[in-house]
Amino acid sequence: MFTASKTQDLTPQQVKAALDAREILLIDVREPDEFAAEKIAGALNVPLSTFDPTTLPDAAGKTVVLQCAGGKRSAMAVDKCQKANTAIQTHLAGGLAAWKAAGLPTIRG
Repeated sequence: MFTASKTQDLTPQQVKAALDAREILLIDVREPDEFAAEKIAGALNVPLSTFDPTTLPDAAGKTVVLQCAGGKRSAMAVDKCQKANTAIQTHLAGGLAAWKAAGLPTIRG
């Protein structure tokens, strides 16, 4: 049964596979300075400080996945999406830290 208030956690491996298959739109909700310092290739930056679910880029049929440094801010962004009645409920569990711990590549600088 689908529960609208449930955040769906994805592992770094699931996000990497979905990115490679072009199935998701990855939104990084960290602040611009954090995003500029290090990011996951293909992620778009929409900072939580100005996050508005109704103004997110068109996902063109892809699943939107939110991501931050450790998972807390992306979970907060998912909550904002649910309160705005959007279909967005998925984030990268553990954020960038989990991604790096899994040995997956990032872009620095």
